[in-house]
Amino acid sequence: MHEIIQEGLIKLKIPKYQKISKEMEVFYNPVMSLNRDISILLLNSINKNNLQIADPLAATGVRSIRFLRELGKNKIKKIHINDYNEDAIKLIKENFALNKINYKNDNKIIIKKDDANLFLLNSAGFDYIDIDPFGSPNFLLNSAIVRLARNGILAVTATDTSSLCGTFPKACLRKYWAMPKKDAVMHETGLRILIRKIQLVAAQYDKALTPIFSYSKEHYMRIFLRNDKGKNKVDNILKQHGDFNNAGPVWLGRLWDKSLVNKIFYNAINNRIFKQNKDLINLLKIIKEESKMNAVGFFDLHDICERNRIRHLQKKEAIINKIKKLGYEAGETHFKGEGVRSSISLKKLINVLK
Repeated sequence: MHEIIQEGLIKLKIPKYQKISKEMEVFYNPVMSLNRDISILLLNSINKNNLQIADPLAATGVRSIRFLRELGKNKIKKIHINDYNEDAIKLIKENFALNKINYKNDNKIIIKKDDANLFLLNSAGFDYIDIDPFGSPNFLLNSAIVRLARNGILAVTATDTSSLCGTFPKACLRKYWAMPKKDAVMHETGLRILIRKIQLVAAQYDKALTPIFSYSKEHYMRIFLRNDKGKNKVDNILKQHGDFNNAGPVWLGRLWDKSLVNKIFYNAINNRIFKQNKDLINLLKIIKEESKMNAVGFFDLHDICERNRIRHLQKKEAIINKIKKLGYEAGETHFKGEGVRSSISLKKLINVLK
């Protein structure tokens, strides 16, 4: 059983399932449409054209077909679409037909049915590689990093947040080489653990991967990293690893490229489809302000009030303004609704809250 849906500017034929799981004949998760929206916005916001793009786990083909329809005219030189599942390849071709894209006569489009690692390793290299698996991205990191071009972008999704956020600390140690902590800031800690793991895999190839856009939402974490070559650049990345909040080691550097975040936000609000997506616009708006601050971690206001027996919690906006008047950076965080990111000390924040 299949159904036709709309996502972005494309129509999509997908399997009809009551529950989203890896047991699906061909995997499709409607919740991840925002993930794909941000990928499109980011690629349209970078100053680079004629990209060699790799989609190693294409499934229905939704990401690649949206790239072809929604990226700028000169953005794509070639798009390499791969899935090991025969049913997925069949559905990808049907979805091309549904969107009136003649993949057979378009030399931009290459469709392959291969193991994802072999697909990457047998290539000449890519400017953009998108790893969006069900669960951990670990199994593809090495191959993707080996084939990531200089100044290329690696996009990584992880949906195994239970280990990264501390529910299963031993699993996190095995898979991500760091100790998580299940507390108010666990999603940021988990994201920073994931970034460090990716950077360590890249370091052995003298590739320095710097986050340019990162976020955590619902059941997944998502990072875009830009690749620079050179031993000194790698050494500089490694210097920014350390412990945080009795967890880690983690990446202690910036999570965003501030100027890129601004471009993404303004591209979104000037796009007739994206600007109608309140969830997307709200997320980007908060990240735009958050990216201006260099603080690692944030404060959970409810948690602090509870621990310090502060009965009345002021409005978040009022608290942020009071912190700013004291001369510190302060703003919302997308990681948690009741969170505030600031350079203020905990002791001084408690005084503000009291």
